[in-house]
Amino acid sequence: MAGPLINKNAITATYYNANAKQIQAIYNYGKTVLNAYIEVANQLSNISNLGKSYDLKASDVQALNQSITISNNLFRSVRADYMEVLLTQRDALESRFDLIETKMQQMNATVNIYRALGGGWN
Repeated sequence: MAGPLINKNAITATYYNANAKQIQAIYNYGKTVLNAYIEVANQLSNISNLGKSYDLKASDVQALNQSITISNNLFRSVRADYMEVLLTQRDALESRFDLIETKMQQMNATVNIYRALGGGWN
């Protein structure tokens, strides 16, 4: 019966320690939820921005494909030399590479959003 009276300081210290661990667990939980929200919001923004970038680059590719046709027509009518045709084709090819790279980044961002949402990632 006298045990709790003798160990009062130890019991009080254990109580405060348990309270501190509860507060720390709540803080860690809140931090985890906030980080998850930030990751998802960033990935959604990234997907949106990459979609807009993809649309712009697709219109660039289309314009450069038209310029290939125009430069070929000019070459056939002897208004341009073949170097201009080659440079136009090179620019169109680089633009297609950029378009493919943007699409890859957009797909990676989609995968990252699934990861941020906890899509079974180890």
